[in-house]
Amino acid sequence: MSQELSYPCIKLSHIVIVKAPGLLPMLYTVRELADELSMPEQTLRDWLLRGAPHIRDRLGHIWVNGQTFAAWVLSQRKKAPRSRLKPGEGYCMVCNRIVMVLHPIRRPSTGRLVYIQGVCPHCNGKVSRGARRDSAQ
Repeated sequence: MSQELSYPCIKLSHIVIVKAPGLLPMLYTVRELADELSMPEQTLRDWLLRGAPHIRDRLGHIWVNGQTFAAWVLSQRKKAPRSRLKPGEGYCMVCNRIVMVLHPIRRPSTGRLVYIQGVCPHCNGKVSRGARRDSAQ
């Protein structure tokens, strides 16, 4: 029986992302899987509590299927689809979100690119945007 608690945003290390696809379709103990992925056992146990696929036998031992775990790692990496910036919008480096650019300044770059810099209406932080020279107004 697998525990299905959904917690947001589990941070996966690069080594886990790289090594997980190589897991075999067999049942691993928590220690074996932690050794295979070169990660602390306690971190893996935390992930199991947070929704990583696993099963418990009648004695309460935890078993993790390698292929199922690899698929779970891949699903944790899926990012939200990127949205295109509309005219007049930019990305605020302080708020970490898309906002309307106040007081835009066009700075030419190489070739057909232009760099647009302005101010965030929420935090007065730096807002940046790259655009084509012919479409940037």
